[in-house]
Amino acid sequence: MLNGFATQNVYAADIDAAAQWYTGVFGIEPYFRRPGYVEFRVGPYEHEFGIIDAAYRPDAPAAPGGPILYWQVDDVAATHEALLSSGASGFQPVTVRGEGFVTASVVDPFGNLLGVMENAHFVATRESLGV
Repeated sequence: MLNGFATQNVYAADIDAAAQWYTGVFGIEPYFRRPGYVEFRVGPYEHEFGIIDAAYRPDAPAAPGGPILYWQVDDVAATHEALLSSGASGFQPVTVRGEGFVTASVVDPFGNLLGVMENAHFVATRESLGV
């Protein structure tokens, strides 16, 4: 069965520009680089986030679509605004989904979907683990 998020990969035609943009978003440098691939380890669980050269992208869609991975943040509205200010385009506005659950999503400057979320379950799990 699925045990949790291990790695998210996105694609970019300009992998160096994408790595620089995500360095600003995550506030850390990539820990791993090789031709055609850059990877970050993000947050207390060191989730892997990879950027793959778009030349390797299978069946590129004409427009952003597909599943959205939502990253836990402390303030969705502020994070959404910061992403828009740094060059992302709006995809879904800040939306309250229920008590303790707020989402928003953007399209990064490279055509990938990026979601942010305030998630009460994530916070409770993190607190129970002392992270």
